[in-house]
Amino acid sequence: MERDQTEELRALQDTLYFIGGKWRIPVINAICNGNKRFREIERSIPGITTRMLSKELKDMELNKLVKRNVYPETPVLIEYEPTEYCRTFGNIIAEMINWGREHRKVIVEDKI
Repeated sequence: MERDQTEELRALQDTLYFIGGKWRIPVINAICNGNKRFREIERSIPGITTRMLSKELKDMELNKLVKRNVYPETPVLIEYEPTEYCRTFGNIIAEMINWGREHRKVIVEDKI
């Protein structure tokens, strides 16, 4: 079967666009690890600003990766949860973590 390189390139570009930002993967990881409230997510990601987290969450909601739940309490309670679609990315994140660990070992071994 012949591969369609144009289609493969488009798919790779879509994936890179999705994960291309500095904060997208850490935000997904934080939410999938049980951080639901804005401040919990923010505290779990060193260096992210409030503005950047807000932007990422809005973008992720538009892309059907995160569901925003608003509870009419006083004060208003807002929680975020990963969608099932977002969870399909979990295996890719796990593989990226594994690759990163192995890559670090290779780099450290080369320096010794």
